[in-house]
Amino acid sequence: MTARLIGIDWGTSSFRAWRMDAAGRVLDSLDTGPGILAAGQEPGGFPGALERAVGPWLGRGVPVIASGMITSRNGWVETPYLPLPLDAAALAGALVRHRAGLGDLHFVCGAVDGADGPAPDVMRGEETEIIGHLAAAGHDQAQGLFVLPGTHSKWAQVRGGRLAGFRSVMTGEVFALLRDRSILGRLAVPGPFDAPAFMRGLDAGRAQGPLLARIFAARSLALLERLAPAQVADYLSGLLIGDEVARMAPPPQVPVTIIGRGDLAERYRIALSQAGAAARIAPPGMARQGLWTIARKAGIV
Repeated sequence: MTARLIGIDWGTSSFRAWRMDAAGRVLDSLDTGPGILAAGQEPGGFPGALERAVGPWLGRGVPVIASGMITSRNGWVETPYLPLPLDAAALAGALVRHRAGLGDLHFVCGAVDGADGPAPDVMRGEETEIIGHLAAAGHDQAQGLFVLPGTHSKWAQVRGGRLAGFRSVMTGEVFALLRDRSILGRLAVPGPFDAPAFMRGLDAGRAQGPLLARIFAARSLALLERLAPAQVADYLSGLLIGDEVARMAPPPQVPVTIIGRGDLAERYRIALSQAGAAARIAPPGMARQGLWTIARKAGIV
């Protein structure tokens, strides 16, 4: 089959690409490649990294569409942040076209919430995944909450099939800093997922009192041998996710869709269920579907 579009989800530390036909079916895919931090330091910069990753796909007039941190200030082409509300048509109409020796590239814009307020918030890449889910589910008038776990988790509100608001929470980054660079991490040893420790952490996360004081309890419990070294990381993960969910979860009647992969998405599903929310994990491929949908709206394919 003839390729009609190359879609790329290019993040800070990840690279995923798909070669698609005229119906959006995947002809080839890969999920190995340098994130933008590494790619920017490689020979030839971003063009060189792209050619090494998907060189055989390029050429013959096949357009490329990319989203994620590749469109950030640290990426290849910085695109604007679009104000809310936002849908596939708005993203398609604002694509930033870039001509390169590799062919035409189209970069998806990010989104901004509360640009003129005291605490503005931004996202790059997650908007494409949300659009992909809405398109795949056929929910043109969808309502609900979308949770995208990660280094900076996003809690996004959808109304009438459009992204209407979102907040970012730095849970993933704080967890990594505490585990790898704080005194808490010195008591932790790697091990398989410990569900009881994670559940204890969720309970602590839902508790009252200053979050930083509750975090320190992870050290106290370990020093008093009430938390084994192999349990410290999962307890801390549960505590931070539990605190996040306790502050961000919607009323029970609001549907929650988790867009994510693997262990982290399941941890959020457990935490949301414990908080009384009806949460489900979305099928994979939402970034690819979003890129295809935006490209179709833009007339690229």
